[in-house]
Amino acid sequence: MGSLNTTAAEMVANARAQVEEIETSDLIAQMDDPDVVIVDIRDPRERERSGFIPGSFHAPRGMIEFWIDPDSPYFKEIFAQDAKFVFHCASGWRSALTVQTINAMGFKAAHLKEGFSTWEKHGGPVEFKVR
Repeated sequence: MGSLNTTAAEMVANARAQVEEIETSDLIAQMDDPDVVIVDIRDPRERERSGFIPGSFHAPRGMIEFWIDPDSPYFKEIFAQDAKFVFHCASGWRSALTVQTINAMGFKAAHLKEGFSTWEKHGGPVEFKVR
């Protein structure tokens, strides 16, 4: 197999240069703001294993474009809110690419720069699903 024209790391760097990035401490400070919606795009297994940000909305990365599009049969009402949407994954790579894509669609959003990986280190609360 030949080499790629663009690496994943280059794609992420390009996306990061084009999207709004939120620092972990800033998002922790905005958690109680009713106009901020935190969207977790990690795999369900990641959320189970590592926990999640209390009050965050889970939207698997593979469905985002369809869930934000009001003309899609998969549209989710939460994305019709007049709010600041902040997407996150584990390290900020997937969320940077996701936000770049949905911004191009016309959906305004930001992403958590370092992802969930530094959330607890910065004093962010973590919740686990009760079984």
